[in-house]
Amino acid sequence: MKKLITGVILILLCISFNGFAAETKKFPMTPKLNHGHKWRIAYYEGGEYIEYKKTLIATIKGLIKLGWIEPAKIPDLPGEGTRPLWIWFSNNLKSKYLVFSKNRHYSSQWKEEKRKTLVRALIRRLNSKKDIDLILAMGTWAAEDLANNKHKTPTIALAVSDAVSSGIIKSYEDSGYDHLHVRVDPLRYERQIQIFHDIIGFQKLGIMYENTVRGRSYASVDKVEKVAKEQGFEIIRCFIPKGIEDKKIAEQKAQQCFTKLCAKTDAIYVTLHMGINKHSLPELVKIANKTDTPTFSQAGSEEVKYGLLMSISQAEFKYVGQFHAETIAQILNGAKPREINQFFEEPSKIAINLKTAEQIGYDPPIDILSAADEIFEDYPY
Repeated sequence: MKKLITGVILILLCISFNGFAAETKKFPMTPKLNHGHKWRIAYYEGGEYIEYKKTLIATIKGLIKLGWIEPAKIPDLPGEGTRPLWIWFSNNLKSKYLVFSKNRHYSSQWKEEKRKTLVRALIRRLNSKKDIDLILAMGTWAAEDLANNKHKTPTIALAVSDAVSSGIIKSYEDSGYDHLHVRVDPLRYERQIQIFHDIIGFQKLGIMYENTVRGRSYASVDKVEKVAKEQGFEIIRCFIPKGIEDKKIAEQKAQQCFTKLCAKTDAIYVTLHMGINKHSLPELVKIANKTDTPTFSQAGSEEVKYGLLMSISQAEFKYVGQFHAETIAQILNGAKPREINQFFEEPSKIAINLKTAEQIGYDPPIDILSAADEIFEDYPY
């Protein structure tokens, strides 16, 4: 039976979704100037999140590999914020073709009022000063704010959980705006849930999220519901109050949900939320381990490193970063963002934390370990 389960997992890990993609044009990626001037790159995010920092670093590494930026060793700066990283780029990256100015980094810091003011100012800058040639919109908030007809600046949306259900793009095949490109992997979260169920065999899956359109999109609730219907397991939900802007309060609410879910479920699918971060994870892991509850990170292996049981390995985001770098290169060579293929499924393997496995009494079979690309034997705290 274990061999059968492992076989199913390996098949899921190797599935190709090329059938979704339409035929797309090929554009050059050779480094070039903008009519004799360097291209001016900007960055906008909803707030700090560890995936954003890693995705940004991987994208810069991709541009280095393509020759747009001179080789450089990017430091592992503390914290989850991208602002210090952007300043480092501005001061240290050398390029004949690109410039990363300190005043072209924007963050709403997860505050709705700040977001409204900032977006108005950013779009005004895009339309009047015209000193930004391409903008990286990191995360769902940023993508929502720039996926419109209020500006025409080439925009690449990164780290968006589900761009269709959140209404950012018209379809997986078409962003709907000439200036917009969003990477999509339509079956990513279905694949995660199927793999988790095949490995653990739970009957009751816990999931927590803000019960709003945006919250359900972040958590990919429709995908969880689809797999639950197919596999016959029950979903136990815990709703986090909407509109929380204080990170500490968000972390407290996440802990409360974890406690409730661990008492009622066989496993927890840990979704994207401000209250889930490297500061809150030690306590969440402690709560789950106390009740022997297996956990799966929607975000990826960084959260497995901090103690969640498993996820899909992201190999330091290098494949995603290379895809975004190639997209940037094609746009700067004259392609419209809308013309470039949005489909990209990063090569996936399992990430697992053996310390957590031991603490909850899960003994992963050798075949599961052989399917793991990242194995963590301890916690970094």
